[in-house]
Amino acid sequence: MRNVTVIGLGLIGGSMALDLHKSRFAKHFIGVDQNAAHGEEALRLRLVDEVKNLEEGVRAAEVVILAIPVNAARKIITQILDWLPDGSTLIDVGSTKRGICAVAKDHPKRAQYVACHPIAGTEFSGPAAAHYGLFAGKVNIICDQELSNKLSLGVAHELFDVLDMQLAYMDSDEHDRHIAYVSHLSHITSFTLGLTVLDIERNEKNIFNMAGSGFASTVRLAKSSADMWTPIFEQNAENLTEALDAYIEKLQVFREAIVSKDSNKTHELIKRGNDIRRILDGIELKNKEKNGKHN
Repeated sequence: MRNVTVIGLGLIGGSMALDLHKSRFAKHFIGVDQNAAHGEEALRLRLVDEVKNLEEGVRAAEVVILAIPVNAARKIITQILDWLPDGSTLIDVGSTKRGICAVAKDHPKRAQYVACHPIAGTEFSGPAAAHYGLFAGKVNIICDQELSNKLSLGVAHELFDVLDMQLAYMDSDEHDRHIAYVSHLSHITSFTLGLTVLDIERNEKNIFNMAGSGFASTVRLAKSSADMWTPIFEQNAENLTEALDAYIEKLQVFREAIVSKDSNKTHELIKRGNDIRRILDGIELKNKEKNGKHN
């Protein structure tokens, strides 16, 4: 039975604490958050058992979960590793991995660090956004596993098993390249759609009366935290720029087909886009099979 310190008491860190509370993974949960109000709220919501400052929280833990914006995580990871007791494990759960892994690479306690990305979340933030079951059936990616020792990898495997997550492995460069397309680009698309509609709404007050479920589902991610996503975009700028260029190219092809009233071309583009159903159906089937095993 361990002490677990959660640094960052928002959606991800708070939801981890909730689910881990239900298990025998740990006996005591310590919260650390730069925002004092978040610490108080996390205590009230029973996400954690007590709140400490960063150094105290790290020194008191067998497991440290680092769940803060990626730019802030990069700045403090070496300090956390300095304070991390021998035999303890640091797990970072940020959305970009190359930068933080590069900072930690030469630290004497690098082997006690496991770089992870649990691919789960909502558009909400803060302690009140935390909820049970956020991670169930989702994928967690462990990066650069060869740089982590067996003990810390075992702790990470146990933790994500408790959260009911599937594990995948890749190097940090590969992770950031792929995540730019399947996560970061979709957020930019949503933010951009929101901005476009807001600009039109200034002159057309009735536009939101016409917004249906398709608009709502597409723009939902535009409600995501600017404090979290601005540094993600900055940390993954090179890969995200490549993804944006490819996306803009496809938008331009669509635009040219529509402007020229080339129905055949438009139809072809839509049909090619429909093929994404193959991937989505595969994901849905995989989740059903996993849920069936649990039942």
